[in-house]
Order: sequence, then structure tokens, then C-alpha cells
Amino acid sequence: MQSVQDKVAERLRRKGTGWVFSKTDFAGLGSDGAIRLALVRLEQRGTIRRILRGLYDYPRFSQLLGQRMGPDLDEVAQAIARKYGWRIQPSENTALNLLGLSTQVPTQAVYRSDGPPKAYDVDGRSVVFKKRALKESGFRYRESEQVVQALKALGQARVDAGVHRRLGSAIPASMWPKIVQDTKTAPGWIRDVIRNIQKEAS
Repeated sequence: MQSVQDKVAERLRRKGTGWVFSKTDFAGLGSDGAIRLALVRLEQRGTIRRILRGLYDYPRFSQLLGQRMGPDLDEVAQAIARKYGWRIQPSENTALNLLGLSTQVPTQAVYRSDGPPKAYDVDGRSVVFKKRALKESGFRYRESEQVVQALKALGQARVDAGVHRRLGSAIPASMWPKIVQDTKTAPGWIRDVIRNIQKEAS
């Protein structure tokens, strides 16, 4: 029989490097104490890294820099939301960064949340949750939220063929039919853009 630590390590391998998580993400693999002990041992071995209280990542390694890379801020935000059961949505500017539509290097990721307002320092960068009503809530896919928020940030007048190409390359072609179905409550012009990108990606 696999030990709890082996089960935890196997899930890490399946998720891949860059994943951010808490012990909540291993519920069902063993008792709370056994999962906590497994995470402590994996941290001691250097397999995982503690980035916040109760939050870890399976760090990526940069061959170019010869060192571990910092955690991805969106992964951090998603892990915190799972831990506390919050629903979150990226702000418009954060969505632009997530989809590669902004050239600025983000030092802060901002999310609307149905949880309490909170800010976390992550290796000199910030993940900020603002308690707001979630606009266009009910999307099934994270990609849908990101696309809608990014397009809103740009505005209809700034959406051109270049934006179509960048969005089309940022998200796998197989996702676009799902996004089309998922964004029926989005503003009409945004739905039109999404349908056009889906046609171009198919």
C-alpha cells in the first residue's frame, strides 16, 4: 500500500512543476495530520517550497538562470481561493497580464473575491483580493473569465487582428468552443469577438 507521503508526491508529479497548493488539495489521501506531516517532510527534502503560511509550491527550475523560479501569482491566487472556498475573478489589468496582452512585468495580481479583503506578500510581489460583486459570475472556465476581463480592459475600439492572434495563441484551440458556450452572459460585442476568435482558431 502507498503511504500518504507517496500519494502526495504522486499528485505533485501529475500536477507538474509550478503548481501551488495547500493541504486542502490533498483531502481524501489520508488524515489531516498525515497530510501535514507529508508536506513537512517533502519541504525538508527540498521537493516543495513553503511560500506562505499553509501554502506551498512545486517549484519550477530555470535552466537559463540556474535557480528556482518564483511562484506564479495566478497559481497562488487560485490556491488561496481553493483553501478558503472563495470565488475569485481576475481584475481587468491582471487578466491582460495573464493572457500576454500587457508587456508590463506584473508585481501585483488583483482579484475580485466573495471572501474578505486581503493582501499577501509573495517574494516581494503581491496578491490582492478585493471584496466585490463578481461581474459576469457563473463562468465555468477560468479562461472565460480571463478573456472577458481582458477584453473589457482593452475596450471594443482597441480590439484588432493583433489582439485576436494573441488571444488565439494564448489559449488552446480546443478551449474556444467551450468559451463560446460559457460566455453567453457577456456583453454582445465581447461575445462577437470570442466567436470570431473561435472561428479563426478552428
